[in-house]
Amino acid sequence: MTPVILLAEAEKSADVTNSPGRIGWLVGLALFVALVYWLMREGWKWRGTLQGDLPALPAAPDETGPVRLSMSGRYHGSTTAGQWLDRIVAHGLGTRSRAELTLTDEGLEVERPGATDFFVPTAALRGARLDKGIAGKVLTEGGLLVVTWAHGDKLIDSGFRSDRSAEHTAWVDTLNQMTNDTEGAR
Repeated sequence: MTPVILLAEAEKSADVTNSPGRIGWLVGLALFVALVYWLMREGWKWRGTLQGDLPALPAAPDETGPVRLSMSGRYHGSTTAGQWLDRIVAHGLGTRSRAELTLTDEGLEVERPGATDFFVPTAALRGARLDKGIAGKVLTEGGLLVVTWAHGDKLIDSGFRSDRSAEHTAWVDTLNQMTNDTEGAR
């Protein structure tokens, strides 16, 4: 019987946890995630450098006249017109944020807390439509208000989503009417 006891005493169970190995894998994974994040950030900065020829965004004039429409919602970004994946990041146009839109006879004022506000004069407006997506954001059909406007020599699509999506149709109709009136006056 003694030999059986000795055999049982000699057996050693396998290590359950290999702490140094796990710590090594976790450190490696953290370094990999940090590298990917850094590369994405550098790509964002490089895109901004490439779009450096875009002029500064206009500020709203002191007097804009009576308010035609106002909307509270989210700004989802801007792209080159007709190319919904070509995001524009220069001058803060790539920064998503809350937004307060105000449409007057002078143009469209976009106030963004925590991001750069901008103003689109009526003469620069080219139209509006309902769409389902813009770079980095895809919604249901007609869930996004896309305003097309000229800035410098570039046409830009900017995407907005109202807190009350039923407002989108009124915005499209009013903006397109203003655009047609402006084109008729030229």
